[in-house]
Amino acid sequence: MKLSFLSILLFIIVLSCKSQDKKYSTVFQDNPNFLAVVDSSNIFSISENDSLALKLVRYGDRTTRQIAVVTVDSISPYNDIHKYASDLGNYWSVGQKDIDNGLLIVLSKPLRKVAISTGYGTEKVLTDSICKHIIDSVMIPKFKDGNYYEGINKGVDTIIKIWDNKKMP
Repeated sequence: MKLSFLSILLFIIVLSCKSQDKKYSTVFQDNPNFLAVVDSSNIFSISENDSLALKLVRYGDRTTRQIAVVTVDSISPYNDIHKYASDLGNYWSVGQKDIDNGLLIVLSKPLRKVAISTGYGTEKVLTDSICKHIIDSVMIPKFKDGNYYEGINKGVDTIIKIWDNKKMP
């Protein structure tokens, strides 16, 4: 009796984990090539996309820290862009799993929203308040001028500067 109950419980847990992955896969696009920049909204020019991606890849190669940028038109069925960014970062496995050193920037131009989602290892240096400050003081002023690339690029530069000065893994 005990064994069958334990088997059923284990089966339910496995199924619930699989259904959660399935839920994510219907909401989020896949990133099978682990691109550093996924510009689904076509906000960046080709050269801007390439320049930003090269910066992020080089930074990752130099430090093992992973930064990804994604633009989307919608975060549906989500209402909160921060939750969307966190779940997408987890779905894409941004950062190294053992030290959780990833960071994802999500921009939705039509919704006029941006979020920075950090892994648990990253948030020790790049706290929510620091990320909010970067969004409010570095990114949004550029966005208001229509300079989305410049806002993201300067935001990434600020993130890298803070991260590097804290000498974290």
